[in-house]
Formats: sequence, structure tokens, C-alpha cells
Amino acid sequence: MLNYKIFTVNPFAENAIVLWSDAGKDGAIVDPGCITDDELRTLTDFIGKEGISPKMILLTHGHFDHIYGVPALASTYGIPVYMSPDDAPTVEGNHRISRMFRLPDAPTAFETVPVKDGDEISFGDISFKVITTPGHTPGGVCYYDETDKLLLSGDTLFAGAIGRTDHFGGDYDKLIVSIMEKLMDLPGDVDVIPGHGPETSIAVERIQNPFLQPFNEPDEDMPEEGIPIRFE
Repeated sequence: MLNYKIFTVNPFAENAIVLWSDAGKDGAIVDPGCITDDELRTLTDFIGKEGISPKMILLTHGHFDHIYGVPALASTYGIPVYMSPDDAPTVEGNHRISRMFRLPDAPTAFETVPVKDGDEISFGDISFKVITTPGHTPGGVCYYDETDKLLLSGDTLFAGAIGRTDHFGGDYDKLIVSIMEKLMDLPGDVDVIPGHGPETSIAVERIQNPFLQPFNEPDEDMPEEGIPIRFE
């Protein structure tokens, strides 16, 4: 069984996530944007208290607010960092954004294990499938646990919103295609943990997300009484 704990960190209220399995307490850390020593300590203290054994760091993308804590945690636990190679330019270019917000430069000197669409990444008895969702960044990905019906959407999809595309490497058209073709076809009862903000579900975003509604127009040959809502 999958368990998780969300830590809201840094000035952008980013969701750093600790995942762990009941089977042996193996776990993973997702998007550790911890910018202060206190934020890192809160996360590592929780891991120690729960007896979790982190096996990897998973990055949904390489923006500075999602990676500040990567080097410290990778070193502390001696674990690999998984990220799409398409986001290497994002990591290298983070200073363009962080300095705009008068924040420290994010780390760039850490090695990553490349992921691609369809990869399966496992720890304990938990398995996540990699879904590539370019748009917010060129190498944005989501991680999907089909068994536990959980999607880690990073900054691709939020509760009632979508990721911004006006920063370096962003592409609005690609983001919409990623969401509509790869996420909206998931079962409606899949829970979603985004990179910022509250949790949601695929069903809720299908029918309530205002950024997606223009793309859900009925076909011309649909009956006048409307389209039945599909939840899964």
C-alpha cells in the first residue's frame, strides 16, 4: 500500500512529497524544493521518525522551486535522481527565473537518471509509470501509480488550473495536448497531487477546470440533450 506526506516548502508553496510503501518502508522523495535548512530538517526528521528508507528522488521537472533540496537529500541518503533529460536546459537556465524573484540560484551540479514515456519506476511493492507531459517545461513528466490510483502531476495540472508556459522552454499548445491526450483519459477516480496547491482528482478537473473546458466542446452530431459525463 502506498502512503504519502506532503510538505509545503519555499516561497512558492511547492509540494515536496515523501512516498513510502508498507512493504519494508521503502520510499521516494518527489520534487524536494526545500530551500532552507529548517525545511530540509522537517522532511528528514519525518523520514527518520517513520523509519522510511528512501530509494530515489523523482523530479516532475527541473524548475528551481522543485529542486533546491536535491543535492543535500541525494547525498544524505545516497540515492539516484530521476528526471527527463529534456529538462537539462531547464536546470541550467533556472538562474533566469530565480534571480528575477531575488532567490538563490538553484543547484545544477547533480547527476540524474534519465526517464522516458512508459518507464516503470518501483520501490518496495509500489510502481509508478512515467507519463511525459511537455509544455510547462520541455521535459515535464507525471508519475502514475495505477494500483493506488494516484497521479503526481507536478506543474502540468493543478486543481482548477494548468501550468504556466511563459517561462523559458514553455509551450502552451504542447501543455494542452499533454493534459488532454495523456491525463484526461485516466480513470476519473485517480487522485492528483500537483506541484502546488490542494489535491484534486481527474474527474473534478474534467468537469470543473476552466482552462480545459473550451477543449471539451461536443461534437456536431451529438444529441441536443448533451454529453454524458464520463468519470472513468
